[in-house]
Amino acid sequence: MSENDDANVAITNRQVDLPEWRPQTVRPVVEAESLEVYSSLRTYRDILVKHFWLIFGTAFALTAVVATYSVVTKPEYRATARILVEQDSTEVRTPEEIFRSASPNDENFLMTQVNLLQSDNLAWQTIEHLQLSQVPEFAKHFEASKARSVPPIGIKTELLELFRGRLIVDRRKDTRMIEVSFNSHDPELSARIVNTLVNKYIEYNFRMKYDAAQQTNGWMEQQLHELKNKVEHSQQALIDYERQNSIVSIGGKQSVGEQKLEDLSRNLTQAQSARIENQSIFELASSTKSQVGAVAQNEAVQRLEGRDADLREQYADALAQYGETYPKVERLRAQIDELQTLIEQARRRIIKRLHDDLDASKAREALLTAAVAKQKAEVGNFNELLIEHNILKHEFETTQQLYETLLQRLKSTTLSAGLRATNIHLVDEAIATPFPVSPRKFRNSGIGLLAGLILGFLAAMVRETLDNSIRSAEEVEKLIAAPALAIIPSQNGVRLDTYASRYLRFAAEAKVPEGGHPFFKKRQFQRVELSVLQNPSSPISESFRALRTSMLLSTRVYAPQTILVTSAEPHEGKTCVSLNLAFSFAQKGCRVLLIDADFRRPGIVSVLGLSNDVGLHTVLTTSTTILDKILEKCIRQLGNLWVLPAGPCPPNPTELLSSDCMGHLLRMVRQQFDQIIIDSPAVLRITDATILSSMVDGVVIVVEDEKTGRGALLRACRILTNSGGRILGAVLNKVDVRRDGYYGHYY
Repeated sequence: MSENDDANVAITNRQVDLPEWRPQTVRPVVEAESLEVYSSLRTYRDILVKHFWLIFGTAFALTAVVATYSVVTKPEYRATARILVEQDSTEVRTPEEIFRSASPNDENFLMTQVNLLQSDNLAWQTIEHLQLSQVPEFAKHFEASKARSVPPIGIKTELLELFRGRLIVDRRKDTRMIEVSFNSHDPELSARIVNTLVNKYIEYNFRMKYDAAQQTNGWMEQQLHELKNKVEHSQQALIDYERQNSIVSIGGKQSVGEQKLEDLSRNLTQAQSARIENQSIFELASSTKSQVGAVAQNEAVQRLEGRDADLREQYADALAQYGETYPKVERLRAQIDELQTLIEQARRRIIKRLHDDLDASKAREALLTAAVAKQKAEVGNFNELLIEHNILKHEFETTQQLYETLLQRLKSTTLSAGLRATNIHLVDEAIATPFPVSPRKFRNSGIGLLAGLILGFLAAMVRETLDNSIRSAEEVEKLIAAPALAIIPSQNGVRLDTYASRYLRFAAEAKVPEGGHPFFKKRQFQRVELSVLQNPSSPISESFRALRTSMLLSTRVYAPQTILVTSAEPHEGKTCVSLNLAFSFAQKGCRVLLIDADFRRPGIVSVLGLSNDVGLHTVLTTSTTILDKILEKCIRQLGNLWVLPAGPCPPNPTELLSSDCMGHLLRMVRQQFDQIIIDSPAVLRITDATILSSMVDGVVIVVEDEKTGRGALLRACRILTNSGGRILGAVLNKVDVRRDGYYGHYY
């Protein structure tokens, strides 16, 4: 079982007299919640104020480094030449097929020229032409490579890398201009290198075109000789074929045969139409003999048929009038029979004539069909001869045309190769400039300052984000279910010297009134633990008076009489709060007893300049029967303030504080003093404060701003409440009022 557990068991088994007004409930402690992320400009301002030296130091250091580098770095000069890459003139580049793939209109062509300017070939030609291996800037690398026994190819590679590292080739956007620059410690050398490189590039461009033209001429002369032989062979083959097949005039013969076939086809179509017409008339006349005259459109038959109709009408009238035996009737009957015979004979003649016409049309159709087939065969045979003839003729014409074209191109290319013209033009020659391009001291220093400020601010943000400490009174109230009783601003104090010690003893003996003696006020023996006593009008003194008021109003019936001052971790200002709180109560006219219960590190006696020979240790190791007498010897009086030092450090401080004598001491001093303030050790280190928390009316926890961790504060509050202590509230100590703005501009 731990020391804390032993103390809790001892407290539970022992009854301590408490005032009747004190409630026996324990304030709940809430768990930590995720706090809001500040996003206002005031938050950033607070970060800047809080971490000013971090930001300023980072900016200053980075600016100093950059400025030093800019000063010690040897300056470099840059020379720049501008060249124009335009489209070739027609006199130089007549054969378009030769350089079509390198047309300047193509975006890739310009980028190719940029890469060509950066090529190893041109770089090495420039190095050899200017003998850069003997120039100091390159010679030291050359000698170093030779000293390392680097092979020649390795030395060449290193020189090329050094050269390319200083070379800058850039194409201006949406133009044909290319800028070539070189950085060097010597401005004259930089200009010579750029001009030499550009001249090598122009010469290389011209030489490449000239060599290509010469190579093309040789190839075209060879091809021209071969084409000439092909033209002769194809022409001879065409003549032999025409002679063999007796082809004299292909165009006329071909037109006559095709025209004859066309005429025969047209006549055949007409014969077929006539035969179909005759056949239809014959078949219709044969099937309806009574309509032969109408079908054949024969007027004689039609007149006979009309005469027959008239006689039949007269016969019918006579028969109806005279009877069959009447001579007129018989005569009409004879005429009708004779006319009918003539009609039949005419119809037979017509049908026979139609049949003869049908046979004649069939015979004519057959003859024309045979003639068309014969003519088609003749045309087909001629076309077969013509196919081979056309092939030979097309081959001859194509070969002859290619020969003539190649001959013309050969003449043009020969002329172009002799003209020294190029599409690369030097617009601005590189000149030596007296102004270095690097280092730019003022710009680099400005950039270093800006980068330092940014890095410093980022470091401050990271540090602020990773900080888990308490930062405000609102955060304290969110973590624990207790109010922030007061906010104590920070102040840099000075150590108490001999004059201050003498002054305190003199003030106690002579009962110097509140405000102090003028002689000692001139020397300003100020210390934060004595702020209420030495400087009553300071903001710190006002904050402790506010703490006193909060303590008096912390309960609804009676103010707490015995108050325990503690903290989660050491060095958070417990002694300072205890002293100033005791002074503030004493200035109010109360009889105040200040007990130093920190046996391990007593601080009250060192601040007040008192001896620590006897104290609380002496009282707790004495019998309860003579406790009042021993207490009078151990207590030191300073006006309305009585101080009980801790005394010598005992070997068992926890057992002394948890003894019955400690409870008897507190009951006795309650009757003699108005306020009792106990200064105790930190809660999380030892159990002394945990033991005392159950014997007092209330506990005040001191929280150091931006130092006390959230987890430590929560753990300390949980320990105190579990042991039966009543937390009155927290005091936020050492607050930077410039950043937090709690006091504004009032003071």
